[in-house]
Amino acid sequence: MLDSTLGEGIATGTALVLLLVGMAGIVLPVLPGSLLIIVTLLGWAVLIGGPAAWTAGLLGAVLAVAGWSASTVLTGRMLHRERVPRGPVLTGLVAAVVGMILLPPLGLFLGFALGLFAAEYLRRDRDWRAAGASSLKALRAMGVGILVEFGFAGLAVSSFLLGSLVHLLN
Repeated sequence: MLDSTLGEGIATGTALVLLLVGMAGIVLPVLPGSLLIIVTLLGWAVLIGGPAAWTAGLLGAVLAVAGWSASTVLTGRMLHRERVPRGPVLTGLVAAVVGMILLPPLGLFLGFALGLFAAEYLRRDRDWRAAGASSLKALRAMGVGILVEFGFAGLAVSSFLLGSLVHLLN
């Protein structure tokens, strides 16, 4: 627990920057965004101490875990329902990493989409229409998962902001 107002301000400002980086990591999956948010919120609560910080930190961590879990489950179910196997998705992820290196940050998205399409094209006996339809369904599932996780991360950061304000006013 920090004793000085300056120390609390530095800890809170640093936490805010890390939370924003975590939110960016959800959309641009270079960093594990939700994990960074959870660790930051709990670390901030430990450093600041007090009921407001602990309540905000724990509530925010629970929200981030819920979003991360919901995103994973929802995306997996949608991919299973659309009959998109893991192989093309993993190929898309590898292509996303290559794309990110070659053309940051657009290459991440382009690489994933192109890698996914190429794997589906080969899996579907070079039927570009079936590969395109399947790839769009997979991209939609991934997008919905990202939106859900980002929404819960936003609620977690809102919890932090409210907790910071309550702590400051006490």
